[in-house]
Formats: sequence, C-alpha cells, structure tokens
Amino acid sequence: MTLFPGLLLEQCSYKDQFDNLEKHTQWGIDVLEKYVKFVKERTEIELSYAKQLRNLSKKYQPKKNSKEEEEYRYTSTRAFLATLNEMNDYAGQHEVISENMTSLITGELTRYVQELKQERKSHFHDGRKAQQHIETCWKQLEASKRRFERDCKEADRAQQYFEKMDADINVTKADVEKARQQAQLRHQMAEDSKAEYSSTLQKFNSEQHDHYYTHIPNIFQKIQEMEERRIVRIGESMKTFAEVDRQVIPIIGKCLDEITKAAESIDHKNDSQLVIEAFKSGFEPPGDIEFEDFTQPMKRTVSESSLSNSRGDGKSEPKFGGKSKGKLWPFIKKNKGAGPEDFSNLPPEQRRKKLQQKVDELNKDIQKEMDQRDALTKMKDVYIKNPQMGDAASVDHRLAELGQNIEKLRIEVQKFEGWLAEVEGRLPMRTEQARRQSGLYEAQNTSAVNSCAQDRESPDGSYTEEQSQETEMKVPATDFDDEFDDEEPLPTIGTCKALYTFEGQNEGTISVAEGEMLYVIEEDKGDGWTRIRRNEDEEGYVPTSYVEVYLDKNAKAETKSLTSFWTASPSPVSPVHWK
Repeated sequence: MTLFPGLLLEQCSYKDQFDNLEKHTQWGIDVLEKYVKFVKERTEIELSYAKQLRNLSKKYQPKKNSKEEEEYRYTSTRAFLATLNEMNDYAGQHEVISENMTSLITGELTRYVQELKQERKSHFHDGRKAQQHIETCWKQLEASKRRFERDCKEADRAQQYFEKMDADINVTKADVEKARQQAQLRHQMAEDSKAEYSSTLQKFNSEQHDHYYTHIPNIFQKIQEMEERRIVRIGESMKTFAEVDRQVIPIIGKCLDEITKAAESIDHKNDSQLVIEAFKSGFEPPGDIEFEDFTQPMKRTVSESSLSNSRGDGKSEPKFGGKSKGKLWPFIKKNKGAGPEDFSNLPPEQRRKKLQQKVDELNKDIQKEMDQRDALTKMKDVYIKNPQMGDAASVDHRLAELGQNIEKLRIEVQKFEGWLAEVEGRLPMRTEQARRQSGLYEAQNTSAVNSCAQDRESPDGSYTEEQSQETEMKVPATDFDDEFDDEEPLPTIGTCKALYTFEGQNEGTISVAEGEMLYVIEEDKGDGWTRIRRNEDEEGYVPTSYVEVYLDKNAKAETKSLTSFWTASPSPVSPVHWK
C-alpha cells in the first residue's frame, strides 16, 4: 500500500509535499546518526570501564618475589586472588561488548547512513528533474496559448479593417483587395496557432497525467521504501544492541559464580593452622618458679627442663622469666645486618623450616644443573657421531663447569642437611604431652643487674661479685647463648619526633603516635629501621621514614632515667641465670 503518493490527493501543491518529504527524510537520517553516536559513546564507556577494571585487578595482584606472594598461601587471600583474576575476565567481557557493538552496529550503520544519503539524494534529484520537466511543458503550453490568442486578435483586426475598406466608396479597388488578402493571411495564422496550441495542450495534459500519476508516485514510493528500510534497520540495530549484552551474560555470570565459589572455599581453620605453623618457635614454656624462703639460707634448686637438657649438646638455651634488656625478638642480633648462614638466630621451629626450604632450593638447583649437563652430554655424542654438525671438544669446558657447580651444590646440601638434622634432633616430639620445666635461678642484687654482671651468692646468703668465689656449675658459653645474655641498656644517642602514626604489629616493633617525642638508641643501619625507646619498659624498631631524628653527639653511655629505673625497684620478674 502506497502512502506517500496519496499525499498528492490531499493538496494541489506538489511542491509543498515534496518539500515536506525532503525535510522528513533528512530528520530520519539525523535520528539514525544520533543513534550511531549513542552506540559509539557506549562502546567507549565499555572500553574505559574494562581498562579501569584491568588496572584495578593489576594494582592488587601480588608482586613477584615479594612478601605479598607468601601471604597468598591463606585461603582468604587465595580467594581474593581468584576474585582479581575473575575481575580481569569480567573486564574482558566488557571489551567483547565494545568490539561487537562497534562491528555489528556502529560500523554497519555508518556505512548504511552513507548509502542512505546517496539514495535520498538520487530520489530527490529525480523529483526535481520531473518538476522541472513539467514546468517546462507548462511554459510551452502558455507560450502556445498566448501566441494563439495574439493571432486571433490580429485576425479580428484584419477582418474589421477589410470590412471598413470594402464599405468605403472612396477607397480604390486595389486597396480593398490588399486588405482582403491581409485578413485572409491573419485568419490562416490564427488557424495555425490554434492547431499548435491544441497539440501542445494535448501533449501537456499527457505529460501532466504521467507526472502526477506515474513519475511522482514512483519517486514517492521509492522514498517511502527508503524511509521504511531506515526504520527497520534502526529497529534491528536496537535488537542487536540488546543481544550483544545478552551474549556475555552467561560468561559474566560464570565469573560471578567463580567469585562466589572462591569465597565459599575460605577455611578459617586452615588459615589459623597456617599461622600456627608459620610462627611457632618450638620452645617449651618455662616451668614454675619455685618459692625461695629468705628466712633460711638461700638454697637454689634446679628443675628438670627440656631447655636445660640441651646442655649435653654444648649449647645453652635462652632464659625465661627475666627481662632481656636491650633485646627485642626477632631483633636478637646486636648487628642488624644479614643473619647467620645456619639461621641460628631463629627459634628452633622457624630455623628448621628455613633450613628445609634452603635444602629444597639447593636440590632444585642441582637438578637444573644436571639437566643441563645431560643435554650437553647428548649434544656431545651427536657431535662425535656427526663431526660436521659441530666440535665435540667445544662443550667440554661447559661440562666441567657444570660438574664443579653440581659438586659445590651437593656440599652445600650436605652442610644444610647437617644443620637440619641437628635442629630436628633437638626439637621435642609434637605428640609429647608432658612439659619439661626449665631450671631457672632468680637473683635479687639490683646493683649487679645494672652492671650486667652475673650475681654471685655466698653460702651464708651474702652477695659478692668476685668470679673466683663462684662455686656454681656453669654451662659452656655458646654463640646462641650469647644472644640472650643480660647486657647494659643501649645508650641514648639522640631524640626523634614521630612524623606519622605507626602500628607496630610485628614482634620487635613499637607503636608510635604522630608528634610523639622518643629517644633514639640505634641508628638506621641501611635496612630502613631505627631503634627507639619510649621509656624503660618500651623500646623497638620503627621505619626510619616515619620519624625525624635529632642525634646528640655528646650523648652519654646510658640515660639517667633508665639507670634510676633499674636501681629504684626490681623487675616484676627478676633476672634469671643459667648454671
């Protein structure tokens, strides 16, 4: 059913309807271009969103060979890592949306708009051409009509003149004949104009009929079909717009399901067990301290302890119950440089894990070197059988290097396995229920504490500092025992001001508040940590960047406030000595 051609029946002015259709079709193209722009901006938003999601996922990914990688052994952090990976896939689906919308909608509609503009231009060009043709025919008809009218008037005047001359008796016969001939000529011209006008009129009527009932309706029909195709095309594009989103919904749903699955895999009990395994020291808790009756001559007793039993190995264990002045775990070493190769600065259980880890790493290195050696050996055999492929002697030097490397690594493995066997032989059985108590002695001489000298006691209860009078049995000194010996508190070498608040959650660190003033007792050794003291009971390490340090070159060996603290009153748990 043709709709646009029917516009000709509503108004006589074809030109008005033609202009209306031209404006309407241009509006339709503008709507299509607006929709293309809308989809294009949507694709840009999807790409930007996907990029931001990827950057977010990358930002929180654990860095390789960093402490963060160790944290991802817990189920909660592994679930978070799975969430990051799924968010990366989630971002990929938004990129798919952008790509599909660009190719299926933006690209296709952009080409279609260009084709539509060309088609519209062609149709309205045909319309203008048809309009110009009918206008030309109309002008020809008008010209023929005016000529016919003029010739008729001329013929009438010529006839009237002839009749006037013929009635006048004074006019010669020749003049009358001349007037008659002129009238006949005018009548003939009028007849010819009449015939031409009639022919032109019939031709115009035929052209006008074809114009209004054939040519223009056909042009309007084509414009209508073009407009309807545009409407259908924009509707199909809107369906594609929704379908592109719908296609990725199952994959996005799968990503969300994986995130949910990762969250459900979190095992708080397992994480707690990992913390226990990571930080347990292997030390046995100290036994009860026996009551000492000062009304009788002091009599020291030694309780059986798993720690004191280790004296058979020639090593003494750390003391419990006393305050280790200047000693903060895990900063046991006075020198904050690299720890000993055998990890003797660590508690037994932690030391065992470190040694086992080192053995495993060395075994992997040995296997890697052996694989390289096997590959070179095969290459040498090939060179021997086929000399044209290479010189067999060229790999001998590398094979010798690999052999030396393997031997060195095996020696290292034996060394660390020896230390590991030593640690595992000293650790108590994990299924052992009985707790062996530590033999601890308590001293009361506060002056001896200040001088970091071990207390000495005579049989009658008096105290002496002369080592020649010592009658107690002593444990041989070892490197490990030296780490726990009582020593003088570190002297104050300056002050510092906390620039930021620091929460000292790790053992050996200390919490500080912004603006707080503290004492500096050890400078940064290049590892980014400064040792500070708040008072006699609190000291530890803080990041150097968190404090502003004011060093005192004339600092005394020990602060007066700390000395007065140790001389004023004994510690709640008195210093204890191993014998």
